Amino acid sequence: MRVAAIQMNSGADVTANLELADSLLEDAAADGCGLAVLPENFALMPARGRDKARIAEEPGEGPIHDFLSAAAQRNGLWIIAGSMPLVSPEIDAERVYGACPVYDAAGEPQAIYRKIHLFDVDLVDKQESYRESRSMYPGEDVVTVDTPCGRIGLTICYDVRFPELFRQLVDAGATMFTVPAAFTATTGEAHWHTLLRSRAIENLAYVVAPGQYGEHPDSRSTYGHSLIIDPWGRVLAEAADGNGFVAADIDPELPAKLRSEFPALANRRL
Repeated sequence: MRVAAIQMNSGADVTANLELADSLLEDAAADGCGLAVLPENFALMPARGRDKARIAEEPGEGPIHDFLSAAAQRNGLWIIAGSMPLVSPEIDAERVYGACPVYDAAGEPQAIYRKIHLFDVDLVDKQESYRESRSMYPGEDVVTVDTPCGRIGLTICYDVRFPELFRQLVDAGATMFTVPAAFTATTGEAHWHTLLRSRAIENLAYVVAPGQYGEHPDSRSTYGHSLIIDPWGRVLAEAADGNGFVAADIDPELPAKLRSEFPALANRRL
């Protein structure tokens, strides 16, 4: 199956963001892709983190979910929907889950992953500070989903720094990881390629990592460089700056072949 990593510069206008996503999904389908992955916060990159709560939806309900279902069905495309705000049952109504819904090519929901690791980081040298926990709750469940290109392990952005999550996904049968992101320009330049290639190499799995790029309403600058990486760590496709997508053909048999020939996973002692 041919897969696409969709790169966007989302802003505070949900309608405009969905229109852009719709156009790029259509382009990916026209390129022959059967599965497309949207970036983190594809529907909204707000000026304030807590602004996400105003568009938060219940699982499978609301205009963003409706858009995803319709776009998947119209294009005959599996969509792994980066992340969007999902309501939380917790006390603070202004905190949400960052959730990644998955829709199949018939527009039916197949899974939802809630981001486990929240980006609470101070970049002292760059005078940058981020506190996702002020506007988000962490998820708890490790989630995989079966697709025509194999079993996919779902992650979001900062999760990539926690290899133990990827090991759990491999143990659950994943042969591909999706890592939709809004990586900061600072951390992206330093670590984006290295982290993603490492997760592919050490798990002998494909990685599809679409990103946000450019400047956003909260003054964040994101790195872009959306990637598709094969299980041997080779970069199959990388995006330049700009809204668009990159695509690559996935061999669903390759992870099992490599894991048999190079049995690093079977050789684990811990």
